[in-house]
Amino acid sequence: MPSQRKSKRRGQPYRPLDMQRLASVPRVVTRGGQEYHVQSLTGSAGQKSYVCPGCGHAVEANTPHIVAWPLNAPFGVDTGVRARRHWHNYCWESGTTGGY
Repeated sequence: MPSQRKSKRRGQPYRPLDMQRLASVPRVVTRGGQEYHVQSLTGSAGQKSYVCPGCGHAVEANTPHIVAWPLNAPFGVDTGVRARRHWHNYCWESGTTGGY
């Protein structure tokens, strides 16, 4: 017996892909021969601030920033996730990995 469900998208106008939302999807970036998981965060009020390993200054809670951690940590995946670092966008893009 055929399904009677209707698609929720039929008849709705086309919506272009929101590239800003895709920026928050973790991706793998190679830097200095090491692979890193990298994720963009928009920042939100009420969260704690972090110290950027690139410049040593605070990454405030409400500031858009990058979170990066090694893909293949020397002592396993759990170590890599615990090694997450919050970077200013500029500091990460400048290409240094001084925090690792």
